[in-house]
Amino acid sequence: MLVQLPVHPELLRLAAFLSIFIVLAILEQAWPRRPLTVSKPQRWLINLAIVTTNTLLVRLVFPLAPFAVAALAQANGWGLFHLLHLSGVLAIMAGLLMLDLLIYTQHRLFHRIPLFWRIHRMHHTDLDLDVSSGTRFHPFEIMLSLAIKLAAVVLLGVSPLAVLLFEIILNATSMFNHANLRLPLTMDAWLRLFVVTPDMHRVHHSVNPRETNSNFGFNLPWWDRLFGTYRAQPGAGHDRMLIGLQEWRDLRHLGLWPLLRLPFIHPPLRRTP
Repeated sequence: MLVQLPVHPELLRLAAFLSIFIVLAILEQAWPRRPLTVSKPQRWLINLAIVTTNTLLVRLVFPLAPFAVAALAQANGWGLFHLLHLSGVLAIMAGLLMLDLLIYTQHRLFHRIPLFWRIHRMHHTDLDLDVSSGTRFHPFEIMLSLAIKLAAVVLLGVSPLAVLLFEIILNATSMFNHANLRLPLTMDAWLRLFVVTPDMHRVHHSVNPRETNSNFGFNLPWWDRLFGTYRAQPGAGHDRMLIGLQEWRDLRHLGLWPLLRLPFIHPPLRRTP
């Protein structure tokens, strides 16, 4: 049975994105975790220009969004879940878990494989972390990730509702765990049992390669614990840790055009632990 929504899925995603972005921007302004080292307007201009570019390119390159592809797969009975006759809440939960595991695995590969690292390292060049950092991904990475996701949706037969929920959750958690938001330590300890928190993900943006190659999860923290990539805290502490990449700290090389050219310049450094 196809899902009928009162509002177009893309409008729901946009409304959720803008609402969560605004709320987190206000919260991190009120309770910042770290002092910023770079002009926020300068960084936001670049990061928001990147997300705008990505949105326009995706609309041009992929005429069918993941929700539409999932609806097509459902209508034709494609995918593993349909063969197993999974339906209802069980199918939704299975779809959310499998897509999240896919994102975790993809993230690890983007750090491990030099060609993919060339594309992904743009995300790690941000010298500060805040809610806008959750949108800072190279267009090549966005399109490659979307192609992988579309293939997974068809092969697994993920339901349209599960795909829509995952897209909204992924956007929300990406902005949340990049936010420069101070949470009480007790709250952080409880939250990171179920979701990746800002303090947990910040370790992943350390200049220390051993810390960069940890805490790959975006939504669920379980995969890092299960596969041995979990690191509770940065060695230097959150207040003193250096964020970004050691080889890209000059702001002249971190403008929009240099970042878009990043996959084509300089040999990628090995990011093995």
